[in-house]
Amino acid sequence: MRKFSTVLICLLLADWAIAQINESDFADPDKSYRPIPLWFWNDTTVRPGELVNQFRQMVLHDGYGGCAILPFGKDFKPEYLSNDYFNCYGEIVKEAKKLNASMSLYDEYGFPSGSMGAINGDDIPRFMNKYPDRTIKRLDKIEYSVRGGKTKIAVPVGKLMAVVAMDTITKERLSLRDFVQNGFLEWPVPQGAWKVMFFVCVKDGDPNVDYLDSDAVDLFIKETHQTYYDRFSTDFGSVIKETFFDEPTLYRAKGRIWTSLFNEKYKSYYKGESPELLYPALWYDIGDETQYARNRMFGFRSKLYAGGFMKTIQDWATAHGIHATGHQDQEEIVNPVSVSGDLMLWSKYIDIPGIDKIGGGRPTEDFYKVIASAAYNWDKTQVMSETYGAMGNLSVRELYHIAMEQYTKGVNALIPHAVWYNDQKVTFLPELSWRNPLYRDSLPELNKFLSRLNYMLRQEGRHVADIAVLYPIETLQGEHYLDGPCGFYEGGVKIPLMDYTHVSAFLTDSLGQDFTYLHPEVLLEKCMVEDKRLVMNNKINREYFQIIILPSVKTISVGNLEKILQFQQQGGNVIFTTRLPEKSTEAGQDQMVRTLVKRLLSRAIFIEELNEHSLQHALENCQYDPDVRFFNGQNLNYIHKVVKQQHIYYFANLKTTDSLVEIRLRGKLRLRLFNPHNGNISEVQCRYEGDATYIKLFVPADRSVFIVGSSF
Repeated sequence: MRKFSTVLICLLLADWAIAQINESDFADPDKSYRPIPLWFWNDTTVRPGELVNQFRQMVLHDGYGGCAILPFGKDFKPEYLSNDYFNCYGEIVKEAKKLNASMSLYDEYGFPSGSMGAINGDDIPRFMNKYPDRTIKRLDKIEYSVRGGKTKIAVPVGKLMAVVAMDTITKERLSLRDFVQNGFLEWPVPQGAWKVMFFVCVKDGDPNVDYLDSDAVDLFIKETHQTYYDRFSTDFGSVIKETFFDEPTLYRAKGRIWTSLFNEKYKSYYKGESPELLYPALWYDIGDETQYARNRMFGFRSKLYAGGFMKTIQDWATAHGIHATGHQDQEEIVNPVSVSGDLMLWSKYIDIPGIDKIGGGRPTEDFYKVIASAAYNWDKTQVMSETYGAMGNLSVRELYHIAMEQYTKGVNALIPHAVWYNDQKVTFLPELSWRNPLYRDSLPELNKFLSRLNYMLRQEGRHVADIAVLYPIETLQGEHYLDGPCGFYEGGVKIPLMDYTHVSAFLTDSLGQDFTYLHPEVLLEKCMVEDKRLVMNNKINREYFQIIILPSVKTISVGNLEKILQFQQQGGNVIFTTRLPEKSTEAGQDQMVRTLVKRLLSRAIFIEELNEHSLQHALENCQYDPDVRFFNGQNLNYIHKVVKQQHIYYFANLKTTDSLVEIRLRGKLRLRLFNPHNGNISEVQCRYEGDATYIKLFVPADRSVFIVGSSF
């Protein structure tokens, strides 16, 4: 540990007057920063008097900022969306107004969003009963091996999306649509090893709305969101401040969710190009065009999903004066293509991207950075996490630990799961209210702690990270296929050598380096090279990267590689891990990808065997000035934001032992320490060397601190 030659007491005097952080507001944040839990109205008849009593206790005793009401279970009464139901709901709206509390409009009875009670509700598929043709569709493949000579095959039931013959040896593909007449395919089969494949879109029987069809989602909104607005319109934007969707996913319909207008929408988006000859790639290797075809098809399905469900809800919310948030199911799958599609892209269309930290061994912590980075990519200021559900009776220490990890990785709106109206019939522990003796005394302080984190980290400003990591969705899409061996719930296909989550964990948890995932679309369209840095050119979240890491990327666009090469040629650092790119997302451009990679490798670093030490060695060989540097291996998890002229660092010790850490911060800074656990504010001892500030922090195990200051 270095010795401090000079100790300076950093008083922020006149400069502190420009600070955006108010000391009294930090110590006791406004109610708008308090957590808003899910409140399950579960498996019993709820009554207005008891509802009001519970809600008051949640706000006045537990320190919550309001609630998101979630009707749940077969025995819930009164009838969902009935007048009696809305009378009960209205009592909470009135009480929230009295208490200056807020509400989030949960859009479903049970979950996932989209059926109006069919799943985890009372088993009544209200949406399907009213709109039987607007529910989830499935893509089926029916195939036949055929020999030379004329063949006649009945066309399967469903909307015919494509009928394609493929020679299984040469990979030649032919569209046979012109050979279909009167419900039969009649085709003179040429010589070869031909397989005839029919691709049909059919109703799956799943009771949820067709997530890929914005018109269908409009009908779901009409039956749910709009009915609340019709009764409580004057409270939207004041009491009811957001809407919340829960656990839509693409793994339904056996991971083959499709929509009957796919071809028409594809042709419109790609200016007349037909997708029909690409359908076989959804199941099979079709030769050199496989990765191109899969990126086209799976990528476009993700666009329809994000635009059909998330954007449609967001558009309605914006028009009615509230925000929209929510999360998908099974976000913890490394290959998301048939689960959540493109786990970053959907965030483009929603105010507050979100994720779910839940029990059952799901490693959600590997994916906080994906959702937070998506928010940074598309200039969002909040990142939500529904947290603690189905994790059992966690210790209070664990409640804090989970929250601190989330907030250092970009979350700034934790939604506790959950408070239960009927605390004698809790389906998913824990029950987080004053009635539970495990948490009765600790909840008020926990919620005050979370309020302070929200207050500090929701300030509108930019995230600071020196390292960009390319989100490898194009490789994931290029290697994915339907009906894979892992089963639709687990993503279907385990992509070989995929390591982007390992890169994430090594950087943040082992090496003390924050980073931002870059979506390929954002790298291509929003990033520019400026003064040896790759700049994400957003209005609010403008980030400056000195290093870009390409984690196990097999497939990439030529445009992205050209941008990365430009960055390298102007002095930027490029690191490849595990596997080098060789395939293009564009047809016929594989050789160009290999040529560009060869040029990059003249100066780039290639980590063939990724581990903590090889990544650390690669970073040490990069020419860059780290924003935050820890000494003697004593790393903390952290996040750094710049809010106007103020630097906000949040450091958390997620280890089981106390830490005394020396930290170098880039730039000369006047600093103070804000303690989110008790609201205290104290001075920081600093020393300066060149254009850098050195501090020592003592952070006990499972504790955290804010360091706040300004440049001088």
